[in-house]
Amino acid sequence: MGQNATTSANSFLVCGLGNLGQYCVSVLKEFGVKVNAIEIANIQNWKIPDLPDLVDKLIIGDCRQLKILEQGEIRQCRAILIVTSDEGVNIAAAFAARSLNPDIRLVIRSAQDNLNELLSQNLGNFVAFEATQLPAKSFALAALSSETRGFFTLENRLLRVVRVPIDVSHRWHHRQIDEINSANRRVLTHTRPGKPLLKQFYQWEVDTKVLPGDTIAYIEATENLVARSARPVTSIRQLCAALLTGMTRRNLRSKLTLFWEESSQTRRVAFVSGIFIVILFLCGTLLYKSQYPNITWQDALNVALVLSIGGYDNLFGQLQLSFPIPWWLHLFSISLTVAGTVFVGILYAIMTERLLAARFQFSKRRPPVPKADHVVLIGLGRVGQRVAQLLQELKQPLVGVHATDLEPSVLSQMPLISGNIRNALNRVNITTAKSVIVVTDDEVANLEIGLRTHAVNPTANLVIRTFDPRFSENVARMLPYARVLGAYAVAAEAFAAAAFGENVLNLFSLNKQTTLVTEYYIEANDTLNGKLLAEIAYGYGVVPIYHAKAGHQSAKFMPSDDTKLIVGDRLVVLATIEGLQRVERGAIAVTQWFVRVERANSSEAVFEGAAIISRIAGCDMQMARTLMNQLPATLQYPLYKHQAYRLANELSKSQVSARIVRTPN
Repeated sequence: MGQNATTSANSFLVCGLGNLGQYCVSVLKEFGVKVNAIEIANIQNWKIPDLPDLVDKLIIGDCRQLKILEQGEIRQCRAILIVTSDEGVNIAAAFAARSLNPDIRLVIRSAQDNLNELLSQNLGNFVAFEATQLPAKSFALAALSSETRGFFTLENRLLRVVRVPIDVSHRWHHRQIDEINSANRRVLTHTRPGKPLLKQFYQWEVDTKVLPGDTIAYIEATENLVARSARPVTSIRQLCAALLTGMTRRNLRSKLTLFWEESSQTRRVAFVSGIFIVILFLCGTLLYKSQYPNITWQDALNVALVLSIGGYDNLFGQLQLSFPIPWWLHLFSISLTVAGTVFVGILYAIMTERLLAARFQFSKRRPPVPKADHVVLIGLGRVGQRVAQLLQELKQPLVGVHATDLEPSVLSQMPLISGNIRNALNRVNITTAKSVIVVTDDEVANLEIGLRTHAVNPTANLVIRTFDPRFSENVARMLPYARVLGAYAVAAEAFAAAAFGENVLNLFSLNKQTTLVTEYYIEANDTLNGKLLAEIAYGYGVVPIYHAKAGHQSAKFMPSDDTKLIVGDRLVVLATIEGLQRVERGAIAVTQWFVRVERANSSEAVFEGAAIISRIAGCDMQMARTLMNQLPATLQYPLYKHQAYRLANELSKSQVSARIVRTPN
C-alpha cells in the first residue's frame, strides 16, 4: 500500500548486517528514515565503508531475544527486515517481533515457499524473499543478445520489457513517440545516439520524432496465459479425466482435438481401438439381451465381457452348443472376440513400452553440448538452476557446468559437464558460445573464470556474479566488457521497497537501473488517493501498467491517464527505487504547462470540449464550461507537459483549436 508521507512510523529495524543487511540499510537511508540495526557480533570489516555512520543505533545481540528487539525500538518501528543468513533465526525472530509489535511489517529472508505462505497467513503483514534468487532473471537476461530486457506475468498475461534500436526500415521511424503508445504498449525511455542516459525514469519528450539511431524501450502486454496454463491432454488418463469433468463444457471438442494432435501414434491407436471395443461391447450386450429376453442384464453384460477378452471358446468350445444361436449373432460373437484379442494385444504393447521406458529412465543420457550460438552457464547452485530454468523457458540453447554431478531429474533436458570447472571449459565449445554466465558462490573464482573465457572468446556476452560491493566496483572497472551484477545489491532494493508496505512482484534491469514491478492497494491516507494516473505517472516518474477498480471484476492493462484512483483500487506500476521514494514522501513534481484554447467550430464542439477538459485535466466541469464559453482563453489549471499535449490533441479531434503554453498568460 502507498503511505502518507507524514506518517509518524518512520523508523526501521534491520536484523543481520551481512552483505544483504548492509545494502538494505544503505537503500533505506536514501529515503531519509531512521534505521536501527541488530548484529550478533561486532563487525570489524564493513562491506560498505560508510555504513556505521548510516546506522542510527547498532545493537549487538541475538535478534530472536525480546530484550534485544526492544533495545532496537521495535515498538516504534514501521517495519523490520530480518535478513540473516540463517532461515531458522529469521523465522524465530519474525515470531518474536510480531509478539512485541502486532502492527509491524515483517520482511524476512527465506526460501521456504510453502512455509512462507503459512507464515503470511498466520503472522499477517508479512513478506518473504530469497535474496540469492531475486536477481536470477537479471542474470538470464544479461546473457541474451536479444532485445528483451525483462519479462514477468501479471494476472495471466505475459508482459515484456523490450529495448529496440531504430533504423530507417523500422516501422516507428519518423513517428512521434506518443504515437507508439497503444492499448497494450507504453514507451519507457527514448535515447539519442551519443547522448547520456537520462537519470530519471520514464522521462521522454512527447512531441519528439523517432530518428534512425535512436533507442526505444517499452513495455507491452502480449500473450494471455490462461489457455497456455492448462496442460495439454496427452494421455488416456488425462483424456478420461477431461471427459468426466468437462462433458458439459463447450471446450470438450478442443480438448479432444488437442489430445489427438499432441499424442503419439501408439496412443492414437489405443484411443481409437478402445472406443471401437467399447462400442462392440455395448452392441453385444444389447444383442444378447434382445435375442434371449429371459436372461438378465447382468448375464448379457457377462457374455459380452467374456467375448471381449477373448473368451470365445468358453461359450462355443463344445461340439454341440447348449443353446440355439442365429448365424448372424454367432458371426458377431467371433468378430467381438477377434477385436477384443487385438485390443488386449495393444494394451500389452503399451504396458511393455512403459515398463521398458521406466527401466531405462535412470540411464537416460542428457542432450549433447550445442555446437555454436549457445549459453554456457557455470555454477548450478540455487541461483544457477533458476537461471537455467529461465533460459530454457526462453528457448535458449544451453549447457551447464558444475563441480559435481546433478540428480538425473534436475534440469534433465540441459546438457551438463561436471567435474573441475577449469577443465570443463574445454568441453563446452566455449569459442563458439554467444554468452557465458558465471554464477558460482565464489566471486574470486567467478572473476578468474570470466577472464579465462574472455581470453578464449572475446565476443561472447560475459556475465559475472559478485557479492562484495567494493569487489564489484573494481571488477566492473577492470572488465568494462562484462556485466558485473552484485546479487545482494539488486535484492536489497526489493527488500527495502517491501519494508514500506509495497508488494514487489518482480524486478529487472533497464538502462543500468533496477526497475521494480510494485503493487499498491489504495488507502484513504495514501499519497496516490484521488489522483489521476497522469499525475502519478508524470509527477512521480512511475509507469502504471495495471489498474483494477475496487469491487469490480474488470481490470485494465496500460490504463488510461484519465483514470482517477479511489480507496480500494489496485494499481501495479514500474518504478525505480527513487520513484518509490517520491511516492512514499508525496514528493510530486510541479505542474508547469497550460492549455490555450483558441476557438471551437460549433456548439457541439463547445460541449464536447468541456467534457474533454474535465476528463483529462481532472478539473471541475464548471471550470471547463466557463472556459469554453469565453474563448479564446487559457485553462487556469496547470498540467504536466504530456498531459497538456494530450489534452490539446484530443480537443483538436473534436474541432476545438488549442495549443500548449509554458505560462498561463
